[in-house]
Amino acid sequence: MQKPSFPSGSLHLTAAAVLTLCATLAHAQDVQTVRIAHAGPTSGGIAHIGKDTENGVRMAIDDLNAQNPVIGGKRIKFELVAEDDAGEPRQATTVAQKLCDSKVAGVVGHLQSGTTIPASSIYNKCGLPHITASATNPDVTKRGYNTTYRVIANDNALGAALAYFAHDALKVKTVAVIDDRTAYGQGLADVFKATAEQKGIQVVAMEFTNDKATDFNAILTAIKSKKPDAIFYGGLDAQAGPMLRQMEQLGLTTVKYFGGDAMCTEKLVELSSKANTVRNVTCATGGASVQKMQGGADWKKRYDARFPGQFQIYSPYAYDAAFVLVDAMKRADSVDPQVYVPFIVKTQFKGITANIAFTPKGELTTPAITLYTYKDNVRAALN
Repeated sequence: MQKPSFPSGSLHLTAAAVLTLCATLAHAQDVQTVRIAHAGPTSGGIAHIGKDTENGVRMAIDDLNAQNPVIGGKRIKFELVAEDDAGEPRQATTVAQKLCDSKVAGVVGHLQSGTTIPASSIYNKCGLPHITASATNPDVTKRGYNTTYRVIANDNALGAALAYFAHDALKVKTVAVIDDRTAYGQGLADVFKATAEQKGIQVVAMEFTNDKATDFNAILTAIKSKKPDAIFYGGLDAQAGPMLRQMEQLGLTTVKYFGGDAMCTEKLVELSSKANTVRNVTCATGGASVQKMQGGADWKKRYDARFPGQFQIYSPYAYDAAFVLVDAMKRADSVDPQVYVPFIVKTQFKGITANIAFTPKGELTTPAITLYTYKDNVRAALN
């Protein structure tokens, strides 16, 4: 029987291929998938804001994976787990428990104070760190959980800054205050009211609505009779937009209008149906404008190329929040929350939004504030 013949060197090549395959398989086994969650409203009236923060986390994860990170001796591949809390406190706690049970490594969220505060208790019980890019009520961090952090200024800073600007720059003498009864809206309105009164501004009316309302004619009609120089609204752009449109319809066209970060979005103009009253808006956000952030202009170009027309306000902070979580993992050389959580409070991270460092309670050590107005239906920074 004739022995089969092989081309010269073919056995050597086959052996080499086998070795390469084995090495590839071994390498593949060394890759560890680590899941980072985003939790926020991606359905409902403020889905555009929640989607913006989710986009920020998605960008961060892609950029982190491009670094081919090695943690604990293993190459890490990060994956996004996206959860919709619909802006509802009860759903937020359900989402939080789900993320605890599924053993994600960290969470960016939630969006609102009213969802972040109850969810933070769940995360604390299971030892899962979360960083909010947007929830500004001071109560978010008051309980001192070592799992709760915020990468934006809180309402004490925002409400006070708006009251000072109203008095010092715009010479407001009288103001009506409206809030949406949420933890965010009521907390912000309370800070503004207290600071305004300290500055000598007279509060001529206190009204409230809710974060699902669309008709404000009764409230605005009552306020109109008091003839205030300004209206302050503690709430979201989904209500501020229609309110501005109805102010125009009622002839409140010269009344100044103040609000916080959750109404200070790119979409406010659209939500108001381009009402002329938008030009009377002054709103405050925690942090610098994206144009003034370190590396912000280049980051925004990349964001717009990937998510055209979706930028609102919080995505740079959500991006940084994801990086802060991973920075703590790297310093701890572990992706286990039980190991890396103590490293978060020691953060010294140069992010897109700022140089990030935390107080023992999880607040930024040096929060910045930017005031905005709307010129020719485009949001523009005042400082």
